[in-house]
Parts: sequence; C-alpha cells; structure tokens
Amino acid sequence: INLTTHNSRSYDSIHSSNSFTMKLQAISLLTATLVGAAAGATKIPLMKRSDEEMVLAHLTRERDALVAFYGTSPITKTSAEERHLRRSSSTDAHRYLQGESEQIKDYANAQYYGVVSIGSPPQSFQVIFDTGSSNLWVPRVGCTHCGNPFFGKKHKYDHESSTSYAEDGADFEIRYGSGSVSGYFSADSVTLADDLIISGQRFAEVSDAGGLGFAYALGKFDGILGLGFSSISVDGTPTVFENAIKQNVVEQPIFSFYLGDNEPGELTFGGYDPTKFEGDLTYVKLDAATYWQIKMDGVAIGDRYQSGDDVSMTAIVDSGTSLMIGPKKEVQKIANAIGAKPNIMGEYTIDCKLVDDLPDYVISIAGKDYPIPGRDLVIQAQGTCLFVFMGMDFPAPGPGWILGDVFMRQYYTVFNYVDETIGFAKSKKSTDGEK
Repeated sequence: INLTTHNSRSYDSIHSSNSFTMKLQAISLLTATLVGAAAGATKIPLMKRSDEEMVLAHLTRERDALVAFYGTSPITKTSAEERHLRRSSSTDAHRYLQGESEQIKDYANAQYYGVVSIGSPPQSFQVIFDTGSSNLWVPRVGCTHCGNPFFGKKHKYDHESSTSYAEDGADFEIRYGSGSVSGYFSADSVTLADDLIISGQRFAEVSDAGGLGFAYALGKFDGILGLGFSSISVDGTPTVFENAIKQNVVEQPIFSFYLGDNEPGELTFGGYDPTKFEGDLTYVKLDAATYWQIKMDGVAIGDRYQSGDDVSMTAIVDSGTSLMIGPKKEVQKIANAIGAKPNIMGEYTIDCKLVDDLPDYVISIAGKDYPIPGRDLVIQAQGTCLFVFMGMDFPAPGPGWILGDVFMRQYYTVFNYVDETIGFAKSKKSTDGEK
C-alpha cells in the first residue's frame, strides 16, 4: 500500500475555529501499557511527486503571479501566505520495533501521498497524510471544484454505496488563504493499509473544494488525513489515529515516517522500522500537543548565518509541508547568505552553478545538531534550482518555523501520541542498500 503527503497553512484559521492552546482532553483515556515489540506494525508505502513536477509548478505559479500582478489577466493573485500553511526514554526503544508498518494551506507543493479506504465495501482515495492538521476529508459525489474529467480527476465518496455509513450532517468548513473548503460531517469505517480498520470514524464529505484552487484541481491527491491532535481539529473531531488507539487497532500509540529521496517513502502505524535509519532514535518532548510542535536551540548555515537570541525557535514537524518555512526576515538573511534570489511570490531560486558549494544547514534541537547537506537545500529540474526555504510570519501562538519534508527526508521521524514526543534518527538512503 503506498501513500504520499503535503503543505502551507494560516494559523489564524485554526485559532478562530478551534482553541489553539486547548489541551488534549482525551489523552488520559489513551494511556496504555507498552509491552513487547510491535511485531504486527503496518506499513504504508508513500508515493512521491517528482522534482520535475515541483519545479514546473513553481514556474507556473511565477508566471501566473506576474500576469496577475501586471493586470493583463483576471487570474487571482496568490500570495505566499495563501499557498503554504500550512517522553519516551531510550530504554523504551525495544517496545516499538516493527510496528504495523487547515485548515490553513492549499498544498501547492505537496509531494507525498498515499491510499486510504472509506466505507463498506471500501472506496479508495489518495490522501496527504498530514501531521500539520487533524481532520480527514474527501470529496463527495457531486462535489464542485473537485477536478474535472480531463485532468485532476478525483475519486469521490458515495455514502449510499456504503453499508457502514452513518449520517451526521453537521457543517464542516476549513478556511484557506485563498478561500474555504466546505461540506458536512459523516461517519464510516476507515481502512489503513488493508487491515487496520477504524469503525465509526467521523470525517467530512466535501461539497466544494474551491478554496484550494488549482493546487487541488491539478494535484494527485483526493483529500487530507490529518495526523495532528484533536485539539486543533474542526469541531473537536477525534482524529483517525486517536480512534485507532482507542479501538486497539494499533499495537503501540506511535506512527513513523520514512520519506524517500526521489523514490517512494513509507508510513508505519503502530511502530517503526529500524532498517530505515542509522543508530538510535533521539526523543524530544513536545512544546505543545496541538501540531507536533517542539523547541529548537537555533539554526545556522555554515559560517554565513546563525539565528540570534531574538528569533522564535518554536517549530512544527510537518509531513504536509514540502519546504522549510521560517520568519520572513530570517529566511531573507539565509537566502542572502547563499545567493538565492526571491520572486514575486516569495519563493527563492539560486544559480545552479552554486549548488555544489552550498554549506550545510544545521538545526539544533535539545543540544543535538541535525545537519541538512547544502545540496539538499535545492530542488533542481529543468535548469531551475528552487531554494527550499520560504518566509512566513505566523501570529502567536503559531510556530516560528516549519520543518517540512526537506527535513524529514534526512531524518526518520517517530511520532508518539501518548508520550507527546518525537523521535529522530538519520535516515538510510537506497544507496545504503536499503529500500
């Protein structure tokens, strides 16, 4: 089973419709005794959108933005903010081996997506598995602005064809920078990786996906499956993974991402795969159980840039964001330090001749450095080198930084829902002999 995910968000939307700082009330109900290795973990391979498609999408957005800016077309100008935003100890490690393996964004740069099924018999959908949001939604039969028969065709949910469907009817709406995605809530069985079945999962049937614009119309995904906490879900709806834990569908309350570099990735539910990383996992306590938010000590790029004491060091680890997001002023400094140039949309490109000489970008978390090689700070295709940073300022209590797929490709990432921790270890690449 293969899956892929992606990106950008506006924290105002969440703050207005949900209490951003609300504690996860159900967490005490989820505590379980962790015994033995999670030998029955379920793995879902993740499909990856190519770098060529990423760069082509960038060039298309740049062209459309320039046309809109100069007023020669009725195309709506889209800003950068509208496009992107989007306590375990080492002795516990043996317990998690081999598990069953926005609100706020339009996913224009989404790269990884995978398959989930809803209903009985199952209806399959390609979704972005997004740690930066918390609701599951897919388009319904009759949905408007949901692709077309010639390109971007979407799979659509038909509740009349499902014997396990239960009516809910409550309104559902997520506001994105460019508009809203709306529909209504329903309940049905949700199947992950063929054999993990969550009963009575509340999710949204979307009637109008116009708020996602062309990013959705042309994208390869049908919907979104949020893996954040229910404290930020629309209408306080329990997440798919929270219900999987409550229903004892997974052996351990963790899921793990391995993001392939120009190859498929893998999402594991109920455990992790130690063949996908080097050394030991290092766990970091969450700063907030809303998004998967942590504190960083600082960031630097060689000796050309180092974050100051006045820079916010909160960050969310977000599988639904392809790029790296940081405060506008800081990203501008980073770009200047390596010679990247901004375009009208706030995205940066760099002379491809400079790529081989780029220094490492180093993120420090809980006293440990996590370097990203300079060559991996660029997505290169069609003679264009897209710098992987975008500047964006989020109002409090939003994060200062977003560690997206660029970071997660380098580091195998384990999310522990009950302990409220994230574990990191250096990912193995296919060149290391692992697939």
